[in-house]
Amino acid sequence: MNRTDTAGGATAPAAAPGFARAVFALGVGGFAIGTGEFVIMGLLPEVAADIGTTIPQAGHVISAYALGVVLGAPVLAVLAAGMGRRALLVALMAVFALGNFASAAAPGYWSLNLLRFAAGLPHGTYFGVAALVAATLAPPGQRARAVGLVMLGLTGATLAGVPLAAALGQWLGWRAAFVLVGLIALAAVVLVQRSVPDLPADAGASPLRELGALARPQVWLTLGIAAIGFGGMFAVFSYVKPTLLEVAGLPLSWVPAVLGLFGLGMVTGNLVGSRLADKALMRTIGAMLAWAALVLALFTVTAHHPVTAALNVFLVGTIVAIGPALQVRLMDVAGDAQTLAAALNHSAFNVANALGAWLGGVAISAGLGWTSTGWVGALLALAGLGIYAWALAHARRRARQPATAPASCAEQAG
Repeated sequence: MNRTDTAGGATAPAAAPGFARAVFALGVGGFAIGTGEFVIMGLLPEVAADIGTTIPQAGHVISAYALGVVLGAPVLAVLAAGMGRRALLVALMAVFALGNFASAAAPGYWSLNLLRFAAGLPHGTYFGVAALVAATLAPPGQRARAVGLVMLGLTGATLAGVPLAAALGQWLGWRAAFVLVGLIALAAVVLVQRSVPDLPADAGASPLRELGALARPQVWLTLGIAAIGFGGMFAVFSYVKPTLLEVAGLPLSWVPAVLGLFGLGMVTGNLVGSRLADKALMRTIGAMLAWAALVLALFTVTAHHPVTAALNVFLVGTIVAIGPALQVRLMDVAGDAQTLAAALNHSAFNVANALGAWLGGVAISAGLGWTSTGWVGALLALAGLGIYAWALAHARRRARQPATAPASCAEQAG
């Protein structure tokens, strides 16, 4: 399918019919998930007071959700390998909605942790399948942009969904925030059912075939880039509030505005990164890792002044630009095990979240200061760059193998 470019008279490939509506519906699901994942971080004092525990103990519900993402992504992707794409997306979003409604009714600490774990289970598989659907419907050469539009729901949640839900939670109680997330998820269920084409699963899809992704070295190397190289962003952002207050001397009232800059950086990075990935996928991944190392190292200097610290927080948010590129790379190297590989990307990002926050905390606890998280982040980005170089070298070796044992086109990519 082609369309005429009225500006220059050239023709460009057109998206599949209903592409815009489908991507919007998928993005609303991402918006719901992003809001549900991040809103709890701003409501921990209210949660702790209500369920009768300390704020650090209340923070365990964040870890419980992340664990649900890490475990749920591969398990659900394998078990649901033969389901039609739309039916699977609807089911996953319905489970997410129920998990949030149930979280709002949790009577205590243990039940809330269990329910947040359950709410996290559909997260990775939803984004993985949504990315596959968007890439299928996109015009040739625009897969990363389509994936970026789906992920725009997740990054956009940091700008709109999280502040709205947090304000509602402070006004009506933290439980109201989870009710709002559940309602957004139900809206996504309706939109996906009405707007996403009923695409079948790949011919011959089965749990055993999906597990074949785990036998591909390039899949593991790409996941390693995400789990390690992306961890630097979380090393800094996990402790950005006390750093802004203690080091930059930023007034407490200005912290929400600076956090909003982080969200704006995520949206900007997502849009720009996806366009760059469509032009040069592997070069974009390498460039984004180098950019991350530079921006995170720079934070150790800029964090000492409110204005430069705020600008650097925006730049830290742009590191998310690597997300769509890694998602498309996994599609390229997964062969016929697309669903599992795509879902595992979000497991890897949650490993990055945990790893970055933990190592940043280790540096602070060792007495290296709040700004040491910048060095930790830069080192993680450089480690990701090392894995990236390993992936390139491995792909080149496979490309040079004799014709009797040819490398797949996907593994030769890049």
